[in-house]
Amino acid sequence: MKYIIIMSIFSSIFGSKPAQSNAVKVLTPTDFKEQTESKTVQLIDVRTPDEFNSGHINGAKNIDFFSGKFNVDFEKLNKDQAVYLYCRSGSRSRQSANKLEAMGFTEIYDLQGGILNYN
Repeated sequence: MKYIIIMSIFSSIFGSKPAQSNAVKVLTPTDFKEQTESKTVQLIDVRTPDEFNSGHINGAKNIDFFSGKFNVDFEKLNKDQAVYLYCRSGSRSRQSANKLEAMGFTEIYDLQGGILNYN
C-alpha cells in the first residue's frame, strides 16, 4: 500500500507519460504504399547514403539522420505538406518524426518497421 501511495505522489509531481503526438502517424506498409506510390509527396529516406544507394523507395530523397545537416535539409521542405519518412527498421524514422514535429511540421507519416517491412 505504501508503494502505491508513493508512486501516486511521484506521478502527480512529475506527470504521466505524454500523450501520443497528433502530428505523427505510423502507417502499415500497405497504407504507406497507397499514400506514396504514383503521387508527388515529400518522401524521405533517413538512412545513410550507402544504405540509400543500395536500394530505396522510388521517388525518395535521402536526408541522413546522422548527418550534421539534418535540420538544415529538412528546413528546405514545406512544413505544411505531409512528410513520409522511412529508414531500415523504423527507429531512425521515429526519432526523425519527433524532431520534425519539434521543428513545426504538422503532418508526418512514419513507415512501420521501415524498408525491411516494405518489400
